Amino acid sequence: MTTPAFGEISQDHRGDWVRLRTMTYVRVLALSGQVAALLVAHFHFGLRFDVALVGLVVAAAALSVLSSLLLFPQTKRLSEAEAFLTFLFDIALLVCLLYLTGGITNPFSLLILAPVAVSAMALSPRSTLILSLLAIALVTLIAFSYQPLRFADGSVLTVPPLFAFGFWAAIVIGILFQAFYAHRVAAEGTSLANALLAAQMALSREQKLTDLGGVVAAAAHELGTPLATIKLIASELTEELRDRPDLAEDARTLCEQADRCRDILRSMGRAGKDDTHLRRAPVEAVLHEAAEPHLSRGKTVALRIAPGPGGAAEQPVILRRPEIIHGLRNLIQNAVDFARDDVVVQARWTDTHLSLRICDDGPGFPPQILGYIGEPFIRRRRDPAGTPRRPGYEGMGLGLFIAKTLLERSGAMLDFSNAPAQGGGADGQPVLTGAQITVVWPLDRIAVDPAAALEENRPLPA
Repeated sequence: MTTPAFGEISQDHRGDWVRLRTMTYVRVLALSGQVAALLVAHFHFGLRFDVALVGLVVAAAALSVLSSLLLFPQTKRLSEAEAFLTFLFDIALLVCLLYLTGGITNPFSLLILAPVAVSAMALSPRSTLILSLLAIALVTLIAFSYQPLRFADGSVLTVPPLFAFGFWAAIVIGILFQAFYAHRVAAEGTSLANALLAAQMALSREQKLTDLGGVVAAAAHELGTPLATIKLIASELTEELRDRPDLAEDARTLCEQADRCRDILRSMGRAGKDDTHLRRAPVEAVLHEAAEPHLSRGKTVALRIAPGPGGAAEQPVILRRPEIIHGLRNLIQNAVDFARDDVVVQARWTDTHLSLRICDDGPGFPPQILGYIGEPFIRRRRDPAGTPRRPGYEGMGLGLFIAKTLLERSGAMLDFSNAPAQGGGADGQPVLTGAQITVVWPLDRIAVDPAAALEENRPLPA
C-alpha cells in the first residue's frame, strides 16, 4: 500500500479516517444492548447460561472500552491495522457470548453483521474481505459447537435443524451482502468527495488566475508610459548612432526588449482582469475566451452564433464568471481531444433561454457509458478501433464532471448524447456525428442588462 502524495485523498487509506472515540461510543452502545438482552433473558424469560463465563466476557469488553477512553486522546485516529484488529476483537467477543448463550440459535447472532458493515466503509477491500471470511468461519464454528440455552426446569431450548441452517445461511449471506454494499456506497461517496474537491480546486485556480490577470493588467497599464518612453528614446538613439554600429546595436536591442516587455504584460493580462467592464460580455466573446487555448491545436473550432425562435437579433450579454469560462473550456477541450478535424460550438437564444451545443466529428461517447457521462472516475472514451485518441492520457471522466458541476452551479442543465449527421451538404459544413453536449441556461440566471450601471472598480492595494 503506497502512501498518498501531499494533497491527495486515497480510498486505500480510509482506515486512517476512523476516530477511536467514535468507535468507542458505538462499542459502549453495543455492549449496553448486549448486557440488557442478557439480563432480560435471564430474569424475565428464565433462561439459564454460564453466568460466570458470560460475565468474564462482558468484563473483557468493558475493560477494552475503558482502556480506549482513558489511555488515548480524543483525537486519536486508528491506522488500517489498528482498526482491523479492533473490529476483529469485537467480532471475537460477540462470538464468545454467542457460544455461551445458544450459538447460532441466539437471535442476537445477527449483530455480527455490524462490525463487518462498518469495516467495509472504513477499511480497504482486502482488510474487509479477510474480516468477512473470519466472521463467516467463526459463525460456522458456533453453528456446530455451542452451549445451549436452558430453561429454569433444566430443559434445553432446541431449534429444528432446518431453522438452524436457515439462521446460518442468512447470517453468511448478510455478511457478504453488507460488506459489498457498504464498501460500494463508501467508495462512491469517497470518489464523489474527491471529484468535488477537484472541482473546487479548479474553480479556485480559475478565480486566482482571473485576479492575477487584474493585477497584471493594472501593471501593464501603469508601465505602458515608461515603456513607451524607453522605446522612443532607444529609437532616437538608434538613428543618431548610425555611425557607431556597436552602440546602435545596443540601442536596437533596448528597443526590442521594451517591445517584448509590453507584449509579455499584454499576454499575461489576457487571462482576466478585475475590471467591472469585463465581468460581463457578449455570448460570442465568452465562447471565444473559453475556446482560445484550443484554437491552435490543429483542429478547426467554429463558433456559430444566431438567435433562436423568438430571440432578439442582438446577442445577449452574459456574466463572465470563472466557473462558466472554466466549465465551457473543459467541454471544448474534450471535444477537441477526440475530434478528427472539426468542432462546432453553436449558441442559440430565445426570450427565455440560452443554449449551447458543442459537437465534434470524433467517435462519440461509447453507448455503454453514455448514461454515466458527467459522473467522476469513469473510463475514458475510445474510438471504434480501440485506440485512444489522446496518447498517454488516462481519462477518468473527471474533466467532464468538473465542467458539469461548475456549469450547474451557474444554473445550467447539461445533456450528453451522440449527434446525428449534421451539415455536409452544398454549403460545405462539416459532418458531425460524434459527441454532442448541450448546455441550457434560463436567461434570467446568466444574462445581464447591458444598459445597467456598472460597479466602480476597486482600487488596487498599495
